[in-house]
Amino acid sequence: MKGHFFVLDGPDGCGKSTQAKLLAEALRRAGCEVVHLREPGSTPFGEALRAVLLSSSLPRGAAAEVLTFFAARAQLMEECVLPAVGRGGVIVCERFVSSTYAYQAAGLGGAVELVNALDRLLVTRQPDLLVVLDIDEQVALARLQRERDDIESRSAEFHARVRRGFREYAAEHKFARCVDASGSRAQVHGRVIAEASHALGAPLVPAVEE
Repeated sequence: MKGHFFVLDGPDGCGKSTQAKLLAEALRRAGCEVVHLREPGSTPFGEALRAVLLSSSLPRGAAAEVLTFFAARAQLMEECVLPAVGRGGVIVCERFVSSTYAYQAAGLGGAVELVNALDRLLVTRQPDLLVVLDIDEQVALARLQRERDDIESRSAEFHARVRRGFREYAAEHKFARCVDASGSRAQVHGRVIAEASHALGAPLVPAVEE
């Protein structure tokens, strides 16, 4: 069986973790071996860098953040993505290069060339499908039912640039689809399942019904 690499991404509070879990469940019901990952993280090295990036207010610039995210990503590719796809599994990953483009290149400004260069050098397997869950950034942030991390706590202007960055990235990549993330979780899940079914070339049964 051919392996597949699916990514769910979008602004903080867009529902990507919920939708990733539902997609993973639908894929397992279809008989797929599913590996559910998150970025940064899912490896010991990646989780250590996640703590620095999301739980620390240490001053750093856009380039430093880009390099740190790609360091975690390089390990994730080697340790998790390539082996799973190689044996025919299906990766469901929360965030990927699209996030680095949206948050660091678009959100912080600059570093676009660095993101693109590292993408070419380090990402040896592009996603088969990237679903960008698009929603008003302030509506999305209001959904968060916990204390905001360092990146989530940035300004409203920053988060507006992030949303535009996601849309720009999706428009520039053939494997990307923007999906309306408003509505119930079942409604959004139905939209995600439709895109995943098309990418798989086989229909998936939703994990939850509207």
